[in-house]
Amino acid sequence: MKKRIVFILFALCALACGVRAENRWGVIDRPHEIRVGWGDQLFETLMWHKPTAIITSMPTTWQKTYKENFVYSQHIWVEYHYRFKYWVSFGGMIDGSGVQWDNVIRDGSGAEVGRNKNQHFFNLVIMPTVRFTYYHHPNVNLYSGLGLGLDINGGTETDAKGRHTAVGAAVNVTVFGVSANYKQFFATFDLGGMTALQNANVIYMALSRMMNVSVGMRF
Repeated sequence: MKKRIVFILFALCALACGVRAENRWGVIDRPHEIRVGWGDQLFETLMWHKPTAIITSMPTTWQKTYKENFVYSQHIWVEYHYRFKYWVSFGGMIDGSGVQWDNVIRDGSGAEVGRNKNQHFFNLVIMPTVRFTYYHHPNVNLYSGLGLGLDINGGTETDAKGRHTAVGAAVNVTVFGVSANYKQFFATFDLGGMTALQNANVIYMALSRMMNVSVGMRF
């Protein structure tokens, strides 16, 4: 009987310590979280939008349009989460990115004949997200996450159906994330990737946002 009482007292003490620890870590006291971040467009820069080599061995009457002078907005995003437990939280994210370029018309010698500036496209992603924290500490958290939602793609170009704006599916995967915490404030670094497509032949993004940084606050 005494052993059972001691065990119950020990269990209650451990539970109370755990509750205090969660309060100290802000899990219960500050379940809401909002963060603003920046993500790269490295994959687009390296793989999709490299300028085509200019042909200079054709007659001057021959003309071709080249995409040149790419400018990348990078990804700007905001995310809200509610932490139900210390290890899982749910929320939503809005992410915006775009690319601008010039359509340059050149003749067979490579000389510029005409230029259409400010050609562009944009992607606006809206998605629910979930995050799993597998290492929780007052100063450092390690986590992974997943988001599934919609991408609104638009711009000066048209797709195969003649549309300037179209909607497709989007997925964002956080393979590894780390959060450095100070009181209710924190900063994060994520590795992963965002992909958005309408079907196998219409791809709006692939492996974009491979790296992300953000700052945020819990309340």
